[in-house]
Amino acid sequence: MAESNIRFPVGYYEFHPDRTLNFQLNRFWNWVGDPAMLDDLRRIATELTTYDAWVEQLLALGTQALDQGRTLAGAYLIRTGEFFMSAGDTRQDSARRTFVEIVLAAHGVTADQHHNVAYDSGFLSAYRFAPASPRGAIVVFGGFDSYIEEWLPMLLALRGADLDVVAFDGPGQGAALYAGIPMTAEWHRPVAAVMDHFALDEVTLLGFSLGGCLVMRAAAREPRVRRVIADDVLTDFNACYVRPLSGARKALVANAGRLPAWVVDKAINRARARSMFADWGIGNAERVFSVDTPAEALAAVRHLNTADVSSLITQDVLLMVGAEDHYVPISQLGDQVRSLTNARSVTARVFTREEQAQNHCQVGNLGLALHVILNWLDDHGGRTGRRSTGR
Repeated sequence: MAESNIRFPVGYYEFHPDRTLNFQLNRFWNWVGDPAMLDDLRRIATELTTYDAWVEQLLALGTQALDQGRTLAGAYLIRTGEFFMSAGDTRQDSARRTFVEIVLAAHGVTADQHHNVAYDSGFLSAYRFAPASPRGAIVVFGGFDSYIEEWLPMLLALRGADLDVVAFDGPGQGAALYAGIPMTAEWHRPVAAVMDHFALDEVTLLGFSLGGCLVMRAAAREPRVRRVIADDVLTDFNACYVRPLSGARKALVANAGRLPAWVVDKAINRARARSMFADWGIGNAERVFSVDTPAEALAAVRHLNTADVSSLITQDVLLMVGAEDHYVPISQLGDQVRSLTNARSVTARVFTREEQAQNHCQVGNLGLALHVILNWLDDHGGRTGRRSTGR
């Protein structure tokens, strides 16, 4: 089988005692694999005690890397710094623009590979990377807090494996978020718009992170999807919001739909004043869903589940999950397997600490995730000798 010449680093590092902050540092380093960037992160990790410090330190580190000619490291460090900026931070637009421009240029992405896909009254940003003789087509999107440009190494690796790759930012993601298009649970609509634009048929649909929920919601109502890859499994986004909480706060979020909105807003805003993570998590949800209050944000989060669509899935399905994913409870793997009652086939792959892939979306061993995806596609007709359709 044809393989890409892109190689991903192997290893998950203990940069920071906070599990979420540590994951984000590993996440962005995994796309670069630069030893000097690894040293940079180790050196400053102890200084990342607040989100303000996170932003300042990582932006400065990214600028320094760019000055040293380390373009990809600089771009991803700036993106790492931008990740925890508040919604009103005036540096956001500049940081995003710098990141996107640099990674596109570094990976040789040309203007003709970018497309504006008509969606409702606006456009979705999409890319197409097609090999000379594609053996299949795959449509890819991310989740709750990623830009599709972050995934360029993986997208180009899929192209190097003879796949016609279409990747896009959907509503509430990346370019669409900046354009004011809020996230929707009706994910078949943006997927249909992208497939119509590229005249695609018989595709594999791959969703990362929250995309593991969205991919099910799309495939259930889009018959042109033949194969479904959920990386990670995510059956219930609200359960992910509840998971890190405890005591009264846990009960509040778990039961927010049964409480008056003003009660939810007062309690959540009080929690935001005490917790950086709570402030960022709710603030990001308000922005992604284009709502004004915590109660409205949590109501939107509750719509992101697969309970009403899993039984409608008739395609081949690959479920990928990290054994120690701190965002998504591993119990959701069993929930999803049991609910896919009409799928043509269901394959589940649990990634472990021994493989350095135990975390969310296999951060620590992205190359192994790619290998599993390609082998599964070979076994389920996703890479054949026939050219994929599309213009």
